[in-house]
Amino acid sequence: MPNPTPTPKLIRAHVFISGRVQGVGYRYATVETASQLGLTGWVRNLPDNRVEAVFEGAQPIVDEMVRWCHAGPPAAMVKSVVVEYEVWEGLRGFEVRRCE
Repeated sequence: MPNPTPTPKLIRAHVFISGRVQGVGYRYATVETASQLGLTGWVRNLPDNRVEAVFEGAQPIVDEMVRWCHAGPPAAMVKSVVVEYEVWEGLRGFEVRRCE
């Protein structure tokens, strides 16, 4: 009997991106890219000019999205990306959130 294909590990990455990442379409490009990859989560601007995002999904796909964050859309100039791995919550959809 063949072994079933292992289910990929589901993870949650909480990401903080700094540099020229506001006013360049970073949030909307993040929504588009994450949605195309089938990830769930959210993205928002922070008052200190960083962008904050949460990505949930299979580990290889989340890792791909985190790599994308290091470049972002063409007009962005990313200086740093800080990633914190958290407990997966099972979010649905991907949205832009308002800054709190």
